[in-house]
Amino acid sequence: MTLPRPATKEDMPRVLELINELAVFEKEPEAVEISCSDLERDGFGELPKFKCFVVEVENKVEGLALVYPRYSTWKGKALHLEDLIVSKACRSKGLGTQLLDTVVKYGKAIGVKRISWEVLDWNEPAIAFYESKGANVMRDWDVVQLDENGINAYLKNIN
Repeated sequence: MTLPRPATKEDMPRVLELINELAVFEKEPEAVEISCSDLERDGFGELPKFKCFVVEVENKVEGLALVYPRYSTWKGKALHLEDLIVSKACRSKGLGTQLLDTVVKYGKAIGVKRISWEVLDWNEPAIAFYESKGANVMRDWDVVQLDENGINAYLKNIN
């Protein structure tokens, strides 16, 4: 196992495989719309939209953490952890801890006041993991989203 490192464009095919593995785990295998070329363009273009860290086991990417900047009206500069994924074959080997450590160090280095992310309420192993690291799992908050269809319907109703 190697220490986490910044992902490269060449890692994106494997990153997409892990994203799809997560979608299956979260019972939404058809929900992934993004392509490898989207990841390459959005993560490695002129104005990268995200930063990705990967960890390898025997020269194969087996985990990733993808983050992007946010801004809090209460705290200021913040970081959002979109996904922390470890392949099913490599769970419980410390990769998740290494990736989270890397994200927290990165957040501190860029001066954020908060790092935030979501976790499914039924994913008790992940919740226990995050709480063991000192994270505050805010069970009284609900995630609110408008997907592409919701955006279109919303705009249709205001025009």
